[in-house]
Amino acid sequence: MQMIRKLYEYYYRKQYPIQYAKKIGVNIGKNCRLIDVSFSSEPYLITLGDHVSATSVRFETHDGGVWVFRDEYPEIDKVKTITVGNNVFLGYKSIILPGVTIGDNVVIGAHSVVSKSIPSNSVAAGVPAKIIKDISTYKKNILIGTDNTKKLSDKDKKQYYLKKYMGKND
Repeated sequence: MQMIRKLYEYYYRKQYPIQYAKKIGVNIGKNCRLIDVSFSSEPYLITLGDHVSATSVRFETHDGGVWVFRDEYPEIDKVKTITVGNNVFLGYKSIILPGVTIGDNVVIGAHSVVSKSIPSNSVAAGVPAKIIKDISTYKKNILIGTDNTKKLSDKDKKQYYLKKYMGKND
């Protein structure tokens, strides 16, 4: 029975990530996108604002390093909240550590480890994550060379990019 429950939970988490996050206690805003996100043992201490996108991100609310002191202090825990503002992109496989607040209008680069708070209107990346530019500079640079293909059908998008990059008319 335990195995069936775990399989159901896995399926539910993958198919309905927003509902799953809410069910386990994450305070989550509107218009969020969570793909294969995982939460530590205190998901009720995590707040995600509106329009947050995260793919394969891990939210860690406790410091497991206290393990090395567990024999001496068997009851200790070090647990803190995580708060993510509005309009935030959390890059692939990033880890958000306890006590972190991420402001509004923030981009976190892929594989970053966010161990300190990141102010609004910033782009941060690395291990540990550090601010690398402000959001207006990022916007200015990212808009160079973009394509308006988001609303195209898969077929039309494929045809567009094959022509643009491969010189092919499919």
